[in-house]
Amino acid sequence: MITAPDLSQAQLDSPLGRTSPVLKLAVAIGWLIALALTIEPLPPVVVTVFALSAGLWLGHIPSRDLTRGLAPLWIAALGIGLFNTLFAATNLDPAASELVTLGPFRITAEGLAGGVAIGLRVLAIASVGAVFALTTDSTRLVDSLVQQARVPERFAYGALAAYQAIPRFAEDLATLRQARRIRGLRGGWHPRLLVSLLVLAIRHGDRKALAMDARAFGSGPRSAYRLVTWGLLDVVVGLAAAAVLVLVVAVLR
Repeated sequence: MITAPDLSQAQLDSPLGRTSPVLKLAVAIGWLIALALTIEPLPPVVVTVFALSAGLWLGHIPSRDLTRGLAPLWIAALGIGLFNTLFAATNLDPAASELVTLGPFRITAEGLAGGVAIGLRVLAIASVGAVFALTTDSTRLVDSLVQQARVPERFAYGALAAYQAIPRFAEDLATLRQARRIRGLRGGWHPRLLVSLLVLAIRHGDRKALAMDARAFGSGPRSAYRLVTWGLLDVVVGLAAAAVLVLVVAVLR
């Protein structure tokens, strides 16, 4: 079932929850760019530790929710690291230091190092993304993009509408399967479900478009009901994130 993150009031009222979403987004992008500039295994470990620690202590994310959200991403990171280790180009180099041979696969020290580095970077990206999603309300993110980053309202709120529509696909699919069972048909997967989902998606899109046009989105300057302003907390979080970035780029490379 596809669902949007259900944030508790404790997460929303936490220091990370009250931090500007635009700032958190900029921090996440900056950290990920820094990881792309290095192939060493230690920087992604540092980023992962800082991200998870911030999410647990500053974001008040329940450890169970964080573990459940990260489990499939960490499994994917393990699979990517293993794949890159087995099929690394250095494994075909006779001059490379061979560690072990597993059937048709020859694993070298260089190939293992590259696979581990890639897997750790995917792990760091997943951790940063999970902490951001579990401490950021989607509506406040869009308000922050419009008010602080000056993103066009039509694009920002259109993206919010699309994001909020994602869980509806799972609900529509469940409803269509139940309708097929009522008619005596198989309730499993069937190609005709794609056509029905497309029709429902178009109908939902029409309703949202009419609702946005009725509120005159994109017609001119608008007032804001939920104000998102900069504060001292944003400065502290920004400086701490910059210190981590300097540590990753300058010290650990």
